Amino acid sequence: MYKKFAILGTATLAAAGLLAVPATAAPPVQLSGAIFTTDSSGVPVNLNIYPSKESVYLNGGPGINAPNDAAGLPAGTYSFQVTDPSGATLLSTDDVSCRQFTVDASGVITGVVDNSCEHATGADGEDGGATVQLFPYADTPNNGGVYKVWVSPTNLLDCDAPGNKNCFVPRYSKVDNFKVVSDIIVEIDVRFWKYGVAMDGYKAEWTDTNGATNIKFSEYNPAVLAYHEAHFEATEQGRHSIKVENQPGCDITAVKLPDGSNGKVRGNSSTVSFDVAAAGPGADVTYFVDVTCK
Repeated sequence: MYKKFAILGTATLAAAGLLAVPATAAPPVQLSGAIFTTDSSGVPVNLNIYPSKESVYLNGGPGINAPNDAAGLPAGTYSFQVTDPSGATLLSTDDVSCRQFTVDASGVITGVVDNSCEHATGADGEDGGATVQLFPYADTPNNGGVYKVWVSPTNLLDCDAPGNKNCFVPRYSKVDNFKVVSDIIVEIDVRFWKYGVAMDGYKAEWTDTNGATNIKFSEYNPAVLAYHEAHFEATEQGRHSIKVENQPGCDITAVKLPDGSNGKVRGNSSTVSFDVAAAGPGADVTYFVDVTCK
């Protein structure tokens, strides 16, 4: 079920009320929940490849086959940005104050913040929440045509934090990659197996090359070429990690990396890391992580 910066200096963000964290609220160790991109109606797009920049919308949650209460963003106000895969090049062309939305206690995006420059919205046909258009943003300089959308609680934007990307702190951010027109496929697919049978509805957590995360669930959805996999699409060149944990019906016994080697299972979880190569011309590549359950 779908659950639903022009760069500003620190002083500017603080003055705008976009930076300070309340003294009584400790920042999370890591932002929970998930995001994904869809069309305006909340329908996932095959391989996260869109026909135009204007057609990409933001949605909240892990996608189909997830438990009804799974991985909704915590309630609050969020900001978003579009960058190249490294996060170093800001592609969003309007001010961050124009790129804000709200989430309710159920994890549904309720709408954009009205700042007289807010983004267009659509309606998710499944959960009744809003989808948020990412445009306007510039073309990506990435040779593989990859864009990255970031979402972070507005009060956790921090232009002074080490490793921040245009004031978005990776550990407080959710990310999803997408492409526009480019049809080169580079993806990470996580599959869960029990007695030789692939299982749907199981969670995998991806950490990208910047240290930001997202969550997807294994699903069977031929319309988006998902055949019992948790899909992480349009992954960029560099080091990525996948974390899996014991879940009802799946006690992890083994995790196989894309190169065929076995990762370590420690207690009730396993985190494996591997490199994704640069996409070559016409080269479609899927990196499979296979989880064996008992």
